[in-house]
Amino acid sequence: MDSVRVFAGDCTTTFEGTRERTTRGRVVVLVKPDRTVLVHDADGYQPVAWLTRPDSLSVEEDGSGFGLTARAGEQTLRVVSHDLGGRATHPVSAAGVPVGHHPETGEPLVRTGGRLVGLDSGVEYPLVAGAQVLDERCDDCGLPLMRVERGAVFEVCVDRSCEPLDDAVRERFDGAWSCPDCGSPLRVLRRSGLIAGCDAYPACETAFSIPMGVVVDTCGCGLPVFETATGRRCLDGTCDVYSTPDGD
Repeated sequence: MDSVRVFAGDCTTTFEGTRERTTRGRVVVLVKPDRTVLVHDADGYQPVAWLTRPDSLSVEEDGSGFGLTARAGEQTLRVVSHDLGGRATHPVSAAGVPVGHHPETGEPLVRTGGRLVGLDSGVEYPLVAGAQVLDERCDDCGLPLMRVERGAVFEVCVDRSCEPLDDAVRERFDGAWSCPDCGSPLRVLRRSGLIAGCDAYPACETAFSIPMGVVVDTCGCGLPVFETATGRRCLDGTCDVYSTPDGD
């Protein structure tokens, strides 16, 4: 679990770089897990000084106070305490949209940054691009299901080790389409994403990324046509043959 460090007291804060400034006051200093430093006073929500994701950070502490130095390129932020009001370390997690609780630990689960995260343990379940997290739960492990469109609509567990999306797509579409260059079956493979790759590889290197969408038609080139969020398109994203069945 990540932690945030908090210091409070009478401090002198000096920033050298693009916004040179020296201030003194009773402030709260936050040091985030990515080493970002924020110095807050009593006025408004904007910090009086900050340095985001510095290259280096050093904190010196003793019984009477602390000194902090953060550097990023030619910018330096220094905070020196004159009278230490308090210090503490608190666990922190990502904040996101609640999606229920973990079936084993009971901890809250949230969706944030393309993943589900457990707020207590920090366990993460990366989500497939375009996935919709459902209220329904996996029959095997109890985690939420996600709805994904990859040629068809699939509802699979968010835990890929429990119910891999790749296996579901492969079962449905492996060998269902033919290579337009040599006629061999197109196999569903994982190559930095799901692709339909020619079974004759390496003699034939034809391969297509499987888009987010469902198959609704057949292109004039023989490949499937997908209904996507931006409209209809051939499996071959460069294809200019596609036309609707009535020729429009």
